[in-house]
Amino acid sequence: MRHGENMSATPDPVWAATTLLAWYDQSRRELPWRAAPGNVADPYAVWLSEIMLQQTTVKAVEPYFSAFLKRWPRVEDLAAAELELVLQAWAGLGYYARARNLHACARVVADDYSGRFPETEKELLTLPGVGPYTAAAIAAIAFDKPAAVMDGNVERVLTRICAVEAPLPGAKPELRAILEILAPAERPGDFAQAMMDLGATICTPRSPSCSHCPWRAQCAGLASGLASMLPNKTPKKAKPTRRGDAYFVQRSDGAILLRKRPTKGLLGGMTEVPGSEWREGQKVMSDEPIEATWERVPGIVRHTFTHFHLELAVYMAHVEDGFDAEKEIVPERCMWVHRSELDTQALPSIMRKVVAHALEHSNH
Repeated sequence: MRHGENMSATPDPVWAATTLLAWYDQSRRELPWRAAPGNVADPYAVWLSEIMLQQTTVKAVEPYFSAFLKRWPRVEDLAAAELELVLQAWAGLGYYARARNLHACARVVADDYSGRFPETEKELLTLPGVGPYTAAAIAAIAFDKPAAVMDGNVERVLTRICAVEAPLPGAKPELRAILEILAPAERPGDFAQAMMDLGATICTPRSPSCSHCPWRAQCAGLASGLASMLPNKTPKKAKPTRRGDAYFVQRSDGAILLRKRPTKGLLGGMTEVPGSEWREGQKVMSDEPIEATWERVPGIVRHTFTHFHLELAVYMAHVEDGFDAEKEIVPERCMWVHRSELDTQALPSIMRKVVAHALEHSNH
């Protein structure tokens, strides 16, 4: 479908905004970071939630958001926290660069803006970890500034309401142009959240509830019978598989040898079970972190990252209580952590899988 044809399918902006906001006033989701009707949104809560929600579901984010807000109720509190503590609190939420950027952003807001978030998209874009979507979302939701807030839910709604058949991500510029036509000057924050709610609850990826949609009367996708098939997407390239080894060492007192990853790079600053590099093709030969009797744990630990699959072979060794004191062997960036204290460590999901796999084997 050509660009002009898509635009001609755009619903009347006044009708679209009025209809959607009326639906939102009746059907809005209750979310812990969302201000109650008539209340002013807390920019800190909006920013925190938007960073956490990047590539993560609402259900997964809710407990983390509440825990962060309880522990660090103001942006100044988060800025004053040690990065290690922030990473520990973030562990399990994934995409850990977000946590490092979150901490860096909190420090910029606390130090350079006296704890008050800037209100414009242009200024918000200068903050660490804040991209075009997040800047637009904060400007609209926290400060009620007109902005085109487009996430995956909104993209799906727009492709259907306007019957845009061009595949994503190539269709993004056209969808943004449509959204700029539809987004109202009045209540832009509520409109942005209403679009997200519409996509999350009615215009869902599979089996959309078109009969309950407030926009069904002017939905070109519904009229053409394309709604449930849109959006079209450009096929993704197959993800490569990387492989490596993980070395699980447990002392007889229950302590486990862990290592802190370098600050930069994948899972930067997080805690891991020592192991080899992760490479495609032939595994990299690596030295065990300590001299011990190693046993291969049956099975493979698998995990999928954004750009690759990972397969780890796990090797296990047991050593005595005074191991490091007697031999003075604690490899660089390594430390002993008791099993009972693993929850206090910034262990990413892949490393939690490695630990669980090794402990399951050691209990047999």
